[in-house]
Amino acid sequence: MTTHALQPTLLDSLTFASARAQAEALAAGRVTAVELLEHVLARIDRFDRAINAVVVRNDEAARAAAREADAALARGERRPLLGVPITVKESFDVAGFVTSSGNPDYADNVAAQDALAVAALRKAGAVIVGKSNVPLALADLQSYNAIYGVSNNPWDTTRTPGGSSGGSTAALAAGYVALELGTDIGGSIRIPAHFTGVYGHKPTAGLVALGGTGVPSGRRADRDLTVAGPLARTAADLELALDLLLNLEPLAAKAWKASLPPARHTQLKDFRVLVIDQWPGNPRSLHEALVVERVVERLRTQGVQVSRTADVPVGLLPDLVLQHRVYRSLLGSSLAAPPALSEAAQKRLEALAPDDDSADAALLRAPTLRHSEWLKDNERRVALRHQWERFFDAFDVVVTPVAPLPAFAHNHSEPKDARTYPVAFEDGTREVRFLDLFHWAGLPVLPGLPATSFPVGLDAEGLPVSAQAVGPYLEDRTTIAFAGLLEALYGGFVAPPGYDTDPAYEASRP
Repeated sequence: MTTHALQPTLLDSLTFASARAQAEALAAGRVTAVELLEHVLARIDRFDRAINAVVVRNDEAARAAAREADAALARGERRPLLGVPITVKESFDVAGFVTSSGNPDYADNVAAQDALAVAALRKAGAVIVGKSNVPLALADLQSYNAIYGVSNNPWDTTRTPGGSSGGSTAALAAGYVALELGTDIGGSIRIPAHFTGVYGHKPTAGLVALGGTGVPSGRRADRDLTVAGPLARTAADLELALDLLLNLEPLAAKAWKASLPPARHTQLKDFRVLVIDQWPGNPRSLHEALVVERVVERLRTQGVQVSRTADVPVGLLPDLVLQHRVYRSLLGSSLAAPPALSEAAQKRLEALAPDDDSADAALLRAPTLRHSEWLKDNERRVALRHQWERFFDAFDVVVTPVAPLPAFAHNHSEPKDARTYPVAFEDGTREVRFLDLFHWAGLPVLPGLPATSFPVGLDAEGLPVSAQAVGPYLEDRTTIAFAGLLEALYGGFVAPPGYDTDPAYEASRP
């Protein structure tokens, strides 16, 4: 099939299309996998000097995979992602590619085989274009490191796309690929999705196998609290990818299979929604108010039952302050080789009162937590999961902000835990500590709940903003469906100015 005369228009129309739409175009023969890949490579060559999202590439290997996909399509094969180009977070092993997690100590660590999640997407027909940038050791809200440099936000290159899946979301927002694979322990899928205006899903803990991720290579045990999950430009693509990522753990798959329940509702008006826009004990930022009020207006317009925390019976909603303390304790103790405390942090640790039960104290003590204390916190975690289950008898989803601010300007000052960021409140702008940016992101992590980050438009500065929907344990389809229903009514991803090549698409932008 020769389509050279029509190809520029067709390829431009697929630039910001969903992975599902790209797969359909390939299956219908409207475009070949080789043509689509060359379009993607050309866009990366054109834009990535400024963005620096895709930092590991093997164009010839990708071209070979695209040719194989075209041959399979010609034979009549049909797979969910056959011929669709994707990138994956640098911390996932891809055979023949370096996995360093941004750490120079592992700059020569070439993977011998694909991570389990990567292998699943490849089996579904995806063409692996390359790997996207991350922070050092995946431990920051900004994606930069000494190996690959700094990743910038396509909406404003003076700002970060987030971390640790920042290169992932920048690649999606810039129109390189339609699907990405990330990880999340403290918002590393959802915060970058929020900063760049794409969709991200943190699955229920344990659903997606983590084999073949991170450094050093060869680890068998999953890191506590960490999950792997998809990022995309549509909610439907999140579900498509999640289905491909289930039941990959070889030992467990011999007997145990996850079969996720369907979404609780198929119509938005049937959802029972609790919205929370203020963290207990903290003032509400203008950004938090903007995001939640925009969602509330849309929900109430559709006849959705929306409640506030004051409407919840006493004792039904888990104690978020207690939960955050336990989260910080288990988060800090989840590191096999925790970094040394900064001098200031060491002094704070030494000055802690024995009865200090704050979240700050929990994080400082976490690296040296006694196993007996870890077991107590783990018991609290499980108890909280059961309390959330009771809560979700009365509600279907909880909607919150993702962070107290939109994408911020690059800030690489050290030590990291001493950084502050400008957050706008009703009484003016204040500098907020790095550690205080994670309340919302951490909310679903400790109990292992699913959470979907979804865009809700732009703020007054023209930056994308998002909310997250948190749902019941193992009911991932419910939060994705909720985001998808809002997307169908109000739109979702919008391409950043200057990255679109299709005038018709640009003219249709809200």
